[in-house]
Amino acid sequence: MSEDYRKMWEGLGLDLAAHDALLSVLGQGYQQLFLSQKNRPAGMGYFDFVMSEVHGLRVKELLDAKAAGRKVIGAFCLFVPEEIVLAADGVMVGLCTGADFATEKAEELLPRNTCALIKSMFGFKLGRVCPYMESCDMIVGENTCDGKKKAYESFGALVDNLYVMDMPQMKSPQGRDLLKSEYYRFLKAVEELTGVTIDAARLKKGIAVVNNKRKAVQRLAKLRAADPAPISGLDALLVNQIFFYDDPVRFTASVNALCDELEQRITKNEGVFAAGTPRILMAGCPMAVPNWKVPAIVEGSGAVIVGEESCIGERGTRTLVKDSAPDLYGLMDAITDRYFTIDCAIFTPNPSRTEHIHEMKSACKADGVIHYGLPFCQPYQMEAIPIEKKLTANGIPVMRLETDYSSEDAGQLKTRVEAFVELLK
Repeated sequence: MSEDYRKMWEGLGLDLAAHDALLSVLGQGYQQLFLSQKNRPAGMGYFDFVMSEVHGLRVKELLDAKAAGRKVIGAFCLFVPEEIVLAADGVMVGLCTGADFATEKAEELLPRNTCALIKSMFGFKLGRVCPYMESCDMIVGENTCDGKKKAYESFGALVDNLYVMDMPQMKSPQGRDLLKSEYYRFLKAVEELTGVTIDAARLKKGIAVVNNKRKAVQRLAKLRAADPAPISGLDALLVNQIFFYDDPVRFTASVNALCDELEQRITKNEGVFAAGTPRILMAGCPMAVPNWKVPAIVEGSGAVIVGEESCIGERGTRTLVKDSAPDLYGLMDAITDRYFTIDCAIFTPNPSRTEHIHEMKSACKADGVIHYGLPFCQPYQMEAIPIEKKLTANGIPVMRLETDYSSEDAGQLKTRVEAFVELLK
């Protein structure tokens, strides 16, 4: 990284020594897991570059945008509508939550039996190693699970720009009304932050940009149904992770270029794994950067991951916002309707998620499902049990894994995954 970046990080108040250590571990892990893969698509070169500059050039772009008068809004959850942020000429970016950092400091504010994602959110802030958090004009929290809801009460004392969005828990008319009212409240907050009045024309432009981004990753998801798989699950996960960081227009063009290449590979019957390799659908908790442990173990055990039923995957991208309404009110209804289809485990009951896993298993031509849960993430842990029963009753092999961001259980996980892969052969 250049000296300019060090000055930039210093200006953001990062702990440079701790940040250097984080980037060193991240770089080594990336080299070992991603760059060592054989027969990768050339189009992954763009995403390798994005990752090499994820704390450098992309952060500089955000600061340049701020200098030009634009506002940067950070989010932890896919329920935050990027369409509204873009409509106000803002920039939205995902925040750091995918690794253990400053855990002891986080546990001074949180119970030890808090899920790794929430502790990571605190750790990145307390350790001062996330340039995105330090660049934001507004950080949006969302009351999804009870853990997050209570955690934001303490997190708000660590930042001066936290905006908390309430979330419905039931897919009822009342639940939709709550989501709609929260999105109107968010729209007003974004207008006040940016000084921009959002009208129908602006919102339509924002919807178009985000819909195009989703269409590109939908195209990628469909191409993964080919056998042999034209791209590894690790690389596809990386694309889905960068979805939350990169400039949306540039990201869309890069994913479509990658898909052009994958289509050529499929025509030539060329893959990253041999035809007939056991195919796995991952389901469950989100895997934010750099949470690559489980996918690396799965693909290192002789299987290929062909889909992610996850917030970092199809849960957040499989539906589009309808843009046909002529006015702001109609477009806000369409945004509400689209986000209300997300089958997050916070909802009760939540039958659409099981149906979605069934659909994805067939569409991806997966041989089995691995349900991944973070310890102490009650919504996904509890929902995993009936999902496993339902899938098993329908003859679909399922394995439930529970693990955090540490590497201590890697050997045990590998043994279990290898046994599951053998079962699928």
